[in-house]
Amino acid sequence: MRDTWDTFCRFYKGKNVLVTGHTGFKGSWLCRILTDMGAVVAGYAKEPPTNPSLFYGAGLGETMDSVIGDIRDRKLLKEVFDRVQPEIVFHLAAQPIVRDSYKDPVCTYETNVMGTVNMLECVRLTESVRSCLNVTTDKVYENREWEYGYRECDNLDGYDPYSNSKSCSELVTHSYVKSFFGDRRCRISTARAGNVIGGGDFANDRIIPDCIRAAAAGKAVIVRNPHSVRPYQHVLEPLFVYLTIAMKQYEDPAFAGCYNVGPEDRDCVTTGTLADLFCGAWGEGAAWVNQYDGGPHEANFLKLDCSKIKHVFHWQPRMDIREAVAWTVEWTKAYLAGEEILNIMDSQIHKFFQRDKA
Repeated sequence: MRDTWDTFCRFYKGKNVLVTGHTGFKGSWLCRILTDMGAVVAGYAKEPPTNPSLFYGAGLGETMDSVIGDIRDRKLLKEVFDRVQPEIVFHLAAQPIVRDSYKDPVCTYETNVMGTVNMLECVRLTESVRSCLNVTTDKVYENREWEYGYRECDNLDGYDPYSNSKSCSELVTHSYVKSFFGDRRCRISTARAGNVIGGGDFANDRIIPDCIRAAAAGKAVIVRNPHSVRPYQHVLEPLFVYLTIAMKQYEDPAFAGCYNVGPEDRDCVTTGTLADLFCGAWGEGAAWVNQYDGGPHEANFLKLDCSKIKHVFHWQPRMDIREAVAWTVEWTKAYLAGEEILNIMDSQIHKFFQRDKA
């Protein structure tokens, strides 16, 4: 990616930016990056979904305009839009866990589908918004267990309630773009990212947080499906792509569209391989055991073709999966040692950007 940190700072400095889902894992990292870039950041989300949480642990509520609210509450969301008058909107609010979507499919659809409708309706009615990015998932595609990556032109049709609701979110976005934004007053894109890892993820039913909890307690890591293949990447990888898409389409509507964001093919690894890499990076005798629990259906093989975003934005991933795991372990051990979370985050943000490839 050819843009430098200074380029981003010049663009985002002083701009009103609204992030939905700002109290989540990715939302917290995104808000910190935007704050470091000089943006005027506001967030709208429910309370953090985990305890502990990166959002509260880092004290991010004290560094931005944080509103606690439900994305299903369109009236409150519109009040925030009216007050903040955002120029750029990042939509990350979602129910993101596949297994939780089986437990409560209604909430999943209400949040992921009607939440998108509510956000786009507020964008439609707010003249200040010039750029909007809806973050979905790599799981939006009709999964055929292909050995090659899915492309943006492939069919949308997620299997489970989470994946399907995100497919619906994509369709809602496409409809709003065609129905209400033909004048290109606001440019809108979707970004389909793979599985992210990184420091500060305390979620349930995700492999790296499960690894961390087990290793920190001196227990063996339980891996439910070691043979499933996923496009794992460090959380900072897609976030800088999101920032790029929002900036570029703000400046030129030709950049609006839908984009896959994932690692290189060689870094699409099995969950067992990821657990091996984690145990090696953690040390201290960390180990994992295969304990398939016969849980609900999840895709076995999944990866993305990222040719489009590489061509359009001259983008390449900055780190491989081994480095991504190492950075996650480094962050976590610093956190467990009592270091200030904001300092750890800022250090990794700036270290990451220095890896920019010209």
